[in-house]
Amino acid sequence: MTEPAPKGRPAATRAHRPPTIHDVAREAGVSRGTVSRVLQGGHHVSPAALEAVNAAIRRTGYVVNRHARSLVMQRSDSVAFLLTEPQELFFEDPNFNVLLRGCTRALAEHDIPLLLMIAGNEPERRRITRYIAGGHVGGVLLVSSHSGNPMVERLTEAEVPVVACGKPLGQRTRVAYVAADDREGARDMVRHLRAAGRRRIGTVTGPQDTPGGVERLAGYRETLAELGLPYDEQLVAEGDYTRSGGEAATARLLAQAPDLDAVFVASDLMADGALTALQRAGRRTPEDVAVGGFDDSPIAPSTRPPLTTIRQPWDRISDEMVRLLLARISGEDPAAVILPTELVVRDSA
Repeated sequence: MTEPAPKGRPAATRAHRPPTIHDVAREAGVSRGTVSRVLQGGHHVSPAALEAVNAAIRRTGYVVNRHARSLVMQRSDSVAFLLTEPQELFFEDPNFNVLLRGCTRALAEHDIPLLLMIAGNEPERRRITRYIAGGHVGGVLLVSSHSGNPMVERLTEAEVPVVACGKPLGQRTRVAYVAADDREGARDMVRHLRAAGRRRIGTVTGPQDTPGGVERLAGYRETLAELGLPYDEQLVAEGDYTRSGGEAATARLLAQAPDLDAVFVASDLMADGALTALQRAGRRTPEDVAVGGFDDSPIAPSTRPPLTTIRQPWDRISDEMVRLLLARISGEDPAAVILPTELVVRDSA
């Protein structure tokens, strides 16, 4: 149940119009979504919120619009899987499909359908915000939110329950999220590369407006200091989580620091591109340059050579995102879960 909101005016002062669901929400001190769920039968609503809404209905004299209720009943038991990336990245990056399948499976255990939505530009974001705020879904699983992306704030303002994959950056409001321990995973990879005798360890980072990009670079820098290796800007190139972006960033690294002997790449898809760039430059992997990725996505075992990487626990991430979202829908406060990663050693490093 949310913090109590200011009470609405007495029903007598609203005699010029019948009370609405908004009046009930104000009177009960809960969100409009919570009132909607009570009207649907009280699923995913805490006992305290249920009691508050029923009391507010009695006080305001609210009468259910049967037609509107029938529409809501058909739609609001679903959950949105909202990807805030361009559509082409959804099809290129296998991590999104793995996460989508996991969330679909976890929600199916509660008999809740999942709707895929992609909002990679501002017109799509406006259109999807209107749809979600209209009560068509009961909550949102938000994936790949960049700093400054307005979707978190817009959905929060619409009082829609949200759980993010990865810690949202630059948000004014508290948001529930589930993340792998990106920083510790990066530290494990840099330690592994150093233990293999590498001294000029470069990195292809993720975008620095994403939580994974920021945390993995931080782990890289911290571990270099821990190992007594200098941090060199010439050994750092920013990528964009695409295969072509990883290839281009690695080519820049080779031009800036031709003596590098290892590269930690912040995603497996970019690491695949890095392997291509090294091959084109006549560098052997791992003999000349070792390569480590991050994710343990389905492409990792099939790269040439097979990719040493950091495994994200995708099944647990999916399960925890769904668990936290159902808790938010029930009126619980936002929570955060950070899950451990695992080093997976193959032939590339």
